[in-house]
Amino acid sequence: MPNGLEVVKTAIDDFKKIQKYMSLAKDENAAKTYAELKREYLALKAILQTAGVNLTDIDEMKE
Repeated sequence: MPNGLEVVKTAIDDFKKIQKYMSLAKDENAAKTYAELKREYLALKAILQTAGVNLTDIDEMKE
């Protein structure tokens, strides 16, 4: 079973990956894909904020 730090690291990695995909979807005008990625982005952002992670430097989307 992963410990809290491993869970947070995984969430940060996923958060960064989702942001990359959101940027690509936005560039390609893939509105449906972007909307679905945004839902995942917001869920991960909520988890990270609840865990006390400072998102200032890693949140590129600022949504």
